[in-house]
Amino acid sequence: MWTGLLKGCVKWNNRGVCEDSTLSAGSDGESIGNCPFSQRLFMILWLKGVVFNVTTVDLKRKPADLQNLAPGTHPPFITFNGEVKTDVNKIEEFLEDVLCPPKYIKLAARHPESNTAGMDIFAKFSAFIKNPRPDANEALERGLLKTLQKLDDYLRSPLPDEIDHNSMEDIKVSRRNFLDGDEMTLADCNLLPKLHIVKVVAKKYRGFDIPKEMTAVWKYLNNAYRREEFTNTCPSDKEIEIAYEDVAKRLVK
Repeated sequence: MWTGLLKGCVKWNNRGVCEDSTLSAGSDGESIGNCPFSQRLFMILWLKGVVFNVTTVDLKRKPADLQNLAPGTHPPFITFNGEVKTDVNKIEEFLEDVLCPPKYIKLAARHPESNTAGMDIFAKFSAFIKNPRPDANEALERGLLKTLQKLDDYLRSPLPDEIDHNSMEDIKVSRRNFLDGDEMTLADCNLLPKLHIVKVVAKKYRGFDIPKEMTAVWKYLNNAYRREEFTNTCPSDKEIEIAYEDVAKRLVK
């Protein structure tokens, strides 16, 4: 048996079936709380077809067994044979390695560029939303828009395997649903939770909308909203807004 804590706890039996998982609760102590890193890992488990039940727990009053699982470590983390893994990237690599074919699908992106597409969006968003100075707001907003435009450009550009060099048809705009193709990969599990937070929080606290002209970004988000792997692991917009109440700074003259 191995146990992981992804903003909570996940337990597998020796048949490779997930028996139970505990996810951090939101502001009401019951609903799913906001954590894009935990959502990333739960999306991976869901996409791989791991069967599990989710129980939320208020981490402010977390049970003793969770406190004793990895003392002094903040979730998300995972433990295996007594070893604690706390780096989300390392946990992702571990899950991809352990939950592997033929029983579980491989989720690694085929195109390296898919792993870095949109990688600076969350940093630009954080600088934008945490800034209290009106004189810096416009420049920070432009920085965020620039990174979103780069993502839009990548999603619009056909991937190499979309181009048939023997065909008379010239594909100028990609028809894929996600970063690396028509199915979600590890790259999407990383980016989509953060991109959704950007959309919700920037609108709430800055009145900022992702431009409608960025049709590829909107298509990407809407495709995610149609997938249970994303919607069933995602906190409500209200929970995300509450999580950023003390993070988002008001512009003070």
